[in-house]
Amino acid sequence: MSAFDDDLMADRTVFVAGGTSGINLGIARRFAQLGARVAVAGRNPEKAKTAADSIGPGALGLSADVRDYEAIRGAMEQVAAELGPLDVVVSGAAGNFLAPAAKMSANAFRTVVDIDLNGTFNVFRGCYDLLRTPGASLIAITAGQAVNAMPMQAHACAAKAGINQLVRVLAMEWGPDVRVNGISPGPIAGTEGMARLAPDDSTRAAHYARIPMKRWGEIEEVAEAAVFLSSPSASYVSGTILDVDGGSQLGDATRNDTSKGLA
Repeated sequence: MSAFDDDLMADRTVFVAGGTSGINLGIARRFAQLGARVAVAGRNPEKAKTAADSIGPGALGLSADVRDYEAIRGAMEQVAAELGPLDVVVSGAAGNFLAPAAKMSANAFRTVVDIDLNGTFNVFRGCYDLLRTPGASLIAITAGQAVNAMPMQAHACAAKAGINQLVRVLAMEWGPDVRVNGISPGPIAGTEGMARLAPDDSTRAAHYARIPMKRWGEIEEVAEAAVFLSSPSASYVSGTILDVDGGSQLGDATRNDTSKGLA
């Protein structure tokens, strides 16, 4: 169930970097359902086309690597030329893997920072003069590693922390014409990452227990948050990182389980 009118995003152009799969594709689909003209970009041309086809008629699927400023800039120029000035830009391309810092190569560390942090800058800087202003909305997809240190995640923690600060700085510099926010999803069902981290029922059950909401989130719930941040209802929201994580960042809920003490 959604609180948004079916035509909320009519006559608006939405560009989603990294929008060929997972959470980002779900965001793109939701904007299209609400009437937006949508384009997605990813490194693989075939995946980009498949994603666009799944979104619906008129959606564009473009091949561009966010690490390559000229490539992502060119993709957004094409979208602006074909669909009109950009109203919403989502930067969601990401890379990650588990590795202890002492065994991680400098190239491996740099690759994640390049995709996540530098890629977000490239997308936002590249779209700046293609935006419909005032009123444009930029959204970075970050993660809990930005504020919670995690073993074997030195690269992701550094990159996501950088994204959060980039969001805040751009919100300061580009307001009032452009609002810049971030979404920090928690464990989300149906994503490649969670399939790797919790591949069986027992692992998933243990994972659920640590989350205050006792479940994983759905891709659609993250998409609803993206719509909210781009809607008139969020017209005074900028520089904010919105956690969509079921309370995960509050800590391990199993350590403070008070249910056993209830009468």
